[in-house]
Amino acid sequence: MQKQRRNLSFIGAIVIVVVGAAYLWSRNGSDKVSYRTEKIDRGDIVVNISATGTLNAVTTVLVGSQVSGTISKIYVDYNSQVKDGELLAQIDPTFLQATVSEQSANVDRARAQVNEAARNFERTKQLFEKSLISQAELDASITSRETAEASLKQAEASLERAKVNLRYATIKSPIDGVVISRDVDVGQTVAASLSAPTLFTIANDLSRMQVEASIDEADIGNVKEGQKVVFRVDSYPEEEFTGMVSQIRLAPVVSQNVVTYNVIIDVSNSELKLMPGMTANVVIEVARRDDVLRAPLQAIRFVPPVETRTAADKAGDSASRGTPTARVRSEGMQPESRDPSRARLWVLEGTAPKAVPIVKGLQSPRYVEIVDGELKEGDEVIVGMDGAVANNAPVSGQNPFMPRFGGGRR
Repeated sequence: MQKQRRNLSFIGAIVIVVVGAAYLWSRNGSDKVSYRTEKIDRGDIVVNISATGTLNAVTTVLVGSQVSGTISKIYVDYNSQVKDGELLAQIDPTFLQATVSEQSANVDRARAQVNEAARNFERTKQLFEKSLISQAELDASITSRETAEASLKQAEASLERAKVNLRYATIKSPIDGVVISRDVDVGQTVAASLSAPTLFTIANDLSRMQVEASIDEADIGNVKEGQKVVFRVDSYPEEEFTGMVSQIRLAPVVSQNVVTYNVIIDVSNSELKLMPGMTANVVIEVARRDDVLRAPLQAIRFVPPVETRTAADKAGDSASRGTPTARVRSEGMQPESRDPSRARLWVLEGTAPKAVPIVKGLQSPRYVEIVDGELKEGDEVIVGMDGAVANNAPVSGQNPFMPRFGGGRR
């Protein structure tokens, strides 16, 4: 019985060895490494910031009323072109005119009192000179005259205020522009108490507009006055409009713990296609390099496994392997103490990746500028790899720092 069990165990071990050998043979036969490459070329590199904003007129004036009353006439409507000083509306002046008349009568009464006080003063003065009255009576006469004169000035000021209010009943345009909003109708009563009610909104010149864009705090440091801006609006999805950054406002806008800053962009609107309130999808060009040597950004990010590299690269990595700096360098990254502008691209030398050091410049989401190095236009650099390598090394698209799981290839 024991002999039979030993025979079964021996046969099982042979089966395991055969199956394992077949599996390894199938892996080695089917999982060959291949590299994807792209060519170094010359072209433009542009770095952009995307944001959203709202279109507004450069100058917008809210026309209100400083007096209360009923709107008796309206002379303009939406989209009316108006000139500075042009009549917009009229508030019923009946009560205001009555106030002017009342204050005018108060002035006449005060002036009569002044004349009476002046005559009294002259009589008192003559009596005092003849020693017929006391100094106190003369002083009282002087005081009465001065009081009457002050009352006259007060009445004249009230009359002037009433006349100003009467003039305010005639609503005029403060600027040249176009009426973009009318908030009152004939017969409506406006009440000017703590604040002036808005009657009209006038945009100064719609041929010149501005976009007020919200830029995230992470990007605001790259925005400068004078930078070129391209934007689109939903009304004209196929058309591209241009502008220029004219102002970066320092006041932060905090919403749900997100900090943004308002950036003002000047826009030409000679065809009057753009309207106030439209939403603009803005792209700000913050950096640009024209006709430079460039490589795909994937080439900077690609790192081949150590065992696939050329003998020279393996030797260089093995010489100081074990130190943190060496491990970082062997994985194609730059240690913090080194120049961050330096990097390595990988080219094929035969069938193995070979490192080529470069000095990189401007970097966009797609390309990186090659400022210095041995690479030239037309050279092919590795951007990825397919298949498995020895020691279960990562394949293209697999992060070498992520943990590996059992259960076969994924």
